Amino acid sequence: MGATIAQLLLIIFIRFSLAAAQTNNDFTYLRALKDAWENTPPNWDDNSDPCSGWDGIRCTNGRVTSITLASMGLTGTLTGDIGQLSELQILDLSYNKGLTGPLVPAIGNLKKLTNLILVNCGFSGPLPDTLGNLENLIYMSLNSNGFTGSIPPSIGNIENLYWLDLADNRLSGSIPVSSGTTPGLDMLIHAKHFHFGRNMLRGNIPARLFSSNMTLIHLLFENNQLTGSIPPTLGLVQSLEVIRLDRNQLTGDVPSNINNLTGVFEMFLSNNQLTGVVPNLTGLNVLNYLDLSNNTFDESSVPSWFSTLQALTTLKMSNTNLDGVLPTALFSIPQLQNVDLSGNRLNGTLNIGSAHSNQLQQVDLRNNQIGDFTQRSQYNIELILVGNPICMESGVTDKFCSLPTNTSSSYATPPNNCMPTACSSGQVSSPNCRCSFPYTGSLFFRAPSFSDLGNSSVYESLRNSMIRSFGISQLPVDSVSLSNPTKNLDDYLVINLQVFPSGDDRFNRTGILGLGFSLSNQTFKPPSAFGTYFFIGENYEFLQGASRTGKKSSNTGIVVGAAVGGCVLVVLLVVAGMYAFRQKGRAERATHESSPFALWDPTTGSGGVPQLKGAKAFSFEELSKCTNNFSEINNIGTGGYGMVYRGSLPNGQLIAIKRAKQGSTQGGLEFKTEIELLSRVHHKNLVSLVGFCFDQGEQMLVYEYIVNGTVKDSLSGRSGIRLDWTRRLRIALGAAKGLQYLHDLADPPIIHRDVKTNNILLDERLVAKVADFGLSKSLGDANRTHVTTQVKGTMGYMDPEYYMTQQLTEKSDVYSFGVVLLELITARNPIEKGKYIVREVRQSMNRNKELYDLHEVLDPTIGLSSQLKGLERFVDVALRCVEETGSQRPTMADVVKEIEGIMEIAGLNPNAESAANSAGYDEGSRGSEHPYTNDSLFAYSGDHFATKLDPK
Repeated sequence: MGATIAQLLLIIFIRFSLAAAQTNNDFTYLRALKDAWENTPPNWDDNSDPCSGWDGIRCTNGRVTSITLASMGLTGTLTGDIGQLSELQILDLSYNKGLTGPLVPAIGNLKKLTNLILVNCGFSGPLPDTLGNLENLIYMSLNSNGFTGSIPPSIGNIENLYWLDLADNRLSGSIPVSSGTTPGLDMLIHAKHFHFGRNMLRGNIPARLFSSNMTLIHLLFENNQLTGSIPPTLGLVQSLEVIRLDRNQLTGDVPSNINNLTGVFEMFLSNNQLTGVVPNLTGLNVLNYLDLSNNTFDESSVPSWFSTLQALTTLKMSNTNLDGVLPTALFSIPQLQNVDLSGNRLNGTLNIGSAHSNQLQQVDLRNNQIGDFTQRSQYNIELILVGNPICMESGVTDKFCSLPTNTSSSYATPPNNCMPTACSSGQVSSPNCRCSFPYTGSLFFRAPSFSDLGNSSVYESLRNSMIRSFGISQLPVDSVSLSNPTKNLDDYLVINLQVFPSGDDRFNRTGILGLGFSLSNQTFKPPSAFGTYFFIGENYEFLQGASRTGKKSSNTGIVVGAAVGGCVLVVLLVVAGMYAFRQKGRAERATHESSPFALWDPTTGSGGVPQLKGAKAFSFEELSKCTNNFSEINNIGTGGYGMVYRGSLPNGQLIAIKRAKQGSTQGGLEFKTEIELLSRVHHKNLVSLVGFCFDQGEQMLVYEYIVNGTVKDSLSGRSGIRLDWTRRLRIALGAAKGLQYLHDLADPPIIHRDVKTNNILLDERLVAKVADFGLSKSLGDANRTHVTTQVKGTMGYMDPEYYMTQQLTEKSDVYSFGVVLLELITARNPIEKGKYIVREVRQSMNRNKELYDLHEVLDPTIGLSSQLKGLERFVDVALRCVEETGSQRPTMADVVKEIEGIMEIAGLNPNAESAANSAGYDEGSRGSEHPYTNDSLFAYSGDHFATKLDPK
């Protein structure tokens, strides 16, 4: 009898084991990894299901798809068992210095891997050639380890690789490029990031590495042993924004076509052996940071293009054989902070002018031949003229003839209106004056666009963006502290980071895992001024008793007889029932999903199938495919509505997908109403709706992808696009025409209800497009003049009459647009430090003086006073738009005519399509990315289009 029961149980067990074999294998391989590591999380128990409670493990349908274990204090080696997790998509073991040994060749078996992140571990040895087998890899970050040997040419086979960071290792050999059937890095035409700095790479930079098909944004080869000349093919990669070739042994002339790279923000060519003439950088109109120091260029006079680079914050050309007199205009560049022209042959009289940049901090001209200084008795910058004839006169006591005693700037996040608390041992007082144990580490910014380390506002912007990012990711963070910003020997900006927990005095493992992944995976995008970064995190001290060695033996007793057989049978029957129920559910879902409107259920308030004009209904699978399964790399924004992803349709069209959070408060009826409204508005100055998805419980809107971000980004300097007066006029006209279309030509008329600079986007030619119709209202009947509705909108832009009466009219949009016009000329937020922009302009203006005497409130980057033709009339239009009552305001049609008249006064053609043709804007110089970057990708961010700084 016992044998019969045993045989029956064996048959049932084998049948169900076959169905679950691969799942059990995943668990087996995970346990094998656990046995190779010390200090694994306490809930990694041999007798528990890894998919149901192991920290850092995520599964889909019982298969392991994600392992994220940053800052866990792991020690041991990565065994070949990792290669058996065939469904694994994300592997992040960053900030575990105790993980040592080689990167095993079995890593190449993970064909579905999209993110391989091993930042700041202790891995060593050569990189396996099997890395080239990771055909779906998008993000490879192996920086800050001890890898040696050559870069595997096989990496060139990873067609969709976006981010390649091999920096700060001990890699040697040459840069591999393709030849015959041998692959190379030149094949990575879709990659945005080549980060190879701080290695021992040798040989020439191959000319074949670059081509016009490449979309590189960051080229970082600093601090290697590269020789030969800079190849002219570099000038073909017009998408480049950051170039670091400094601290190598490069020789020869800088290619004359380098000024084709009109989108470059930072350029470092210093500390090489470059010769020939100083390169002509005319046309690099968005260049922020330039360092050509310590090269042996031919002796030449001060370049005329110095003063044309109006976006410069930092100019470093020490020891470059320059002579002549410095032009005064150099010092009036609006954002200029630091000038270092020491060790040259500059002569004559120095004149920094009375209208020099108010951001100018230091001018280092030591060891030149300057004989006099015009502002000798009155200047407010740190000027260094040591080693010049002016300081060699007897009895000279001027401050500029002494070296500064302290050139460093200290900063630490101040308390947030509270008194710091005296904390017990190990705890730290947070900015909110709470004692806790922070997660700490260092942020390294490889190419910041500024050099003034004492500017507290720039660190506040970094801190605020970090808090917002952690909040959106729902991480348990109370506050963030930044301190001790310094420049290291590689010219990286290094900032100490402390992240404080909320709700308790220390993070649990889940919180640390989330923070570590957010920083290692570049989910956090810093403001664009900081550029690309990497983070080095420290191990976190968890509660006593909450860690373990990870090696635990367990002995399971063997129980025989009918009791065991009965228990196993019951379990198997339950599993069989669950399996059958799951299969039934899958079949039902497949039937449901065969129709794009299957979930549009009238009984739940969704109404009937929407009446669309031109918008396509996408399936969930279609949008998942074009975003690489909504991968982190394609996540380009977040907000109250949900996540935003960049995608590419099969026809090559770039799209921005606004994906609502699961359980969004927006119901099916509201969603249907929004897409019906959007599908029937078509105008060159409105962002176009491509389609939508209402499938598998998802609500998604699909828009055209707008490359140059919001007007707010450009006004604040985040986008790197300089808006002169003519560009601002064209932007104002484009946005006005978009609103006029909504008011006068849409049937029925539409009131936008949230007009602001964050909702006006700039395409590749800086054509303005009004976006985000989530709050828009239709007037319905032709005879209706207003809609009575709940007040919604953005403070500072909101019509006060609408706010008081709850009656929404077209003139409400006119009021908001008037605020936009004032923001265009001042670059100030509508409400800033308690001051309202409308009131500030009215109080500052004097109609009897030139430009209404608004010099104090005008944006200094808008242009010279002589260039602002029509500005007074522009201000008049703006102030008419913001009259207290709607009846006193013009219509949008009137506003369009007024702006067209102003453009004619300024000598512009109002019918020209583009704002990009002013100030020499090159159509190809911006458009692919900035973020985080930040390489910045521009697209919808939450409920409006905004920037996401892509991991630079």
